[in-house]
Amino acid sequence: MAGPQQAPHLHLAELTASQFLDIWRHFDADGNGYIEGKELENFFQELESARKGAGVDSKKDNLGDKMKEFMHKYDKNADGKIEMAELAQILPTEENFLLCFRQHVGSSSEFMEAWRRYDTDRSGYIEANELKGFLSDLLKKANRPYDEPKLQEYTQTILRMFDMNGDGKLGLSEMSRLLPVQENFLLKFQGMKLSSDEFNAIFAFYDKDGNGFIDENELDALLKDLYEKNKKEMNIQQLTNYRKSIMNLSDGGKLYRKELEMVLCNEPP
Repeated sequence: MAGPQQAPHLHLAELTASQFLDIWRHFDADGNGYIEGKELENFFQELESARKGAGVDSKKDNLGDKMKEFMHKYDKNADGKIEMAELAQILPTEENFLLCFRQHVGSSSEFMEAWRRYDTDRSGYIEANELKGFLSDLLKKANRPYDEPKLQEYTQTILRMFDMNGDGKLGLSEMSRLLPVQENFLLKFQGMKLSSDEFNAIFAFYDKDGNGFIDENELDALLKDLYEKNKKEMNIQQLTNYRKSIMNLSDGGKLYRKELEMVLCNEPP
């Protein structure tokens, strides 16, 4: 591993997807999906020196003011940290397929529909070959020309970006990190993940007739209870959106145990 003294250089020329990723990895040092706090300062200092190096005139303001102005421009959801897709808009990434993904799968319900379509073997994961199909459809939709090696590179890059546990496939919550953070309702369940025993008890409670699935109304009740149990604030609009998104995983209005488990449980280690 290269030490911190060899920071990937922030050339302001076009970056390939994998160069972008290296930069991201370098600055998101704790791997939590954000560049924040100290990481942000490091990123910002690099960016400034890259600009000077490129001869971009740098006004003599102090770093703090510049950072504020910069965050105002790029931190779209104003949470004081930069997420991956926000960074993609700052750095001129040549194949900005992250943004391309955003345009076509901008909401969590579209995301869930896409997930249903590409997790063809219903394993609860999207494996590399399924991911390739997903990306090639995405590029067609966006009218982006690509060839086989390019597609291969994108697939590998997405895997490297989001495959947190390195098993060569993406779980639902790993893949959902492609979504804008405010749309990523799976993050909302982060602090409320259930163990499999808790999940089994809850599922049995709502699947009163024991037929192995629950419907939309039962899901509604289940989510409300989950929020109350965790003393989380919940607005009705959000609840409706989450419910719709989760129901997109269902099979003709029947939400089977396995699909709900993907959303509410810790992913298998």
